[in-house]
Amino acid sequence: MTQKFDYDLVIIGAGVGGHGAAIHAVSCGLKTAIIEAADMGGTCVNRGCIPSKALLAAAGRVRELHDAHHLNSLGIQLGNVSFDRSSIASHANNMVSKLRGDMTKSLKRLGVDVIVGWGKMAAPQKVTVETEKGEKTVTAKDIILAPGSIPFVPPGIELDGKTVFTSDDAVRLESLPQWVAIVGSGYIGLEFSDVYTALGCEITMIEALDSLMPTFDKDIAKIAERVLIQPRDIETRVGKLAMKVKPGSPVIIELADTKTKEVEEILEVDACLVDTGRIPFTKNLGLDSVGVEVDRRGFISVNDKMQVLSGGEAIANLWAIGDATGKMMLAHAASAQGIVAIENICDRPREVDYRSIPAAAFTHPEISYVGLTETAAKELGKSEGFETASVRTYFKANSK
Repeated sequence: MTQKFDYDLVIIGAGVGGHGAAIHAVSCGLKTAIIEAADMGGTCVNRGCIPSKALLAAAGRVRELHDAHHLNSLGIQLGNVSFDRSSIASHANNMVSKLRGDMTKSLKRLGVDVIVGWGKMAAPQKVTVETEKGEKTVTAKDIILAPGSIPFVPPGIELDGKTVFTSDDAVRLESLPQWVAIVGSGYIGLEFSDVYTALGCEITMIEALDSLMPTFDKDIAKIAERVLIQPRDIETRVGKLAMKVKPGSPVIIELADTKTKEVEEILEVDACLVDTGRIPFTKNLGLDSVGVEVDRRGFISVNDKMQVLSGGEAIANLWAIGDATGKMMLAHAASAQGIVAIENICDRPREVDYRSIPAAAFTHPEISYVGLTETAAKELGKSEGFETASVRTYFKANSK
């Protein structure tokens, strides 16, 4: 480490990407500090992947035990199956608390300094941290920005955290409303529709675009609709925009035609989950002090080496990873980006291959994919002059 710096590396943000980058940095011999203002693990551990999968695991068991036909075919007969909502919620919360603690301990064992407070750029290679004891300044040869993201709430939708809420609140499972509207049909909406229907709720899924699961491969979306939506207590509104959502009892939702913006239906439901994407959490990071301008959506521009760009040129010793880059807003992507950033910091050139990063929805059954969709592959083939082919196989003959 150069003596004029406090650290070789400072990471702002201790989500999955920042945590993984810190561990890899230590293995490469870098003296490292990580700054986090909220909870270790970021969105994935505290409000995303971990609690939602814990809820899905419990709800999935309930669904299986309610499937009397399947159980009878196995020679199993059960009486009434009951569950306790608060115990399921506690199960998810306990998993989060344990993992959060384990992550903190893992960093401290490796000698990573964990600084609790709000970190932001003060100048090149310099960060200020607002802590409970006052402002602290640290310097580092290299700095990685990993501030993560927050749920996007469109104009016209009011949140109260109880009757109208995002996934940040939904993972706490504080109630099981009889009728829940879900605005959006992405991974989050699908997973929570799985949880809610398994636990006895009725769902109305609202999608503004002209098809459900618009970001999925078309074949996968078609099968998912047939398996995960049609047989369950889920009705859908496709091509409909939730113009206004007002909290209360009931929740009032004004649905308009996406193209004409004319209101066509008023829904009155018990609760509404808003799943309309995520936006980068890049405000108040002091980016202007180092000449960084975010794009109109707030994302930090980077190249495939994870270097932060300004005017298309890389800024020396400044890197960004995770959701804030807008490249691929998945925990797997943040992890990969963190490793790549450290490798480049250590003068071992490496770029992220986004086509090798998997994605999954942990519904029952699960959905997963890696690489381009068939549509995207065909479009790329046309522009780059190669032909594409597709192969389909089925698992009906699989003994499992």
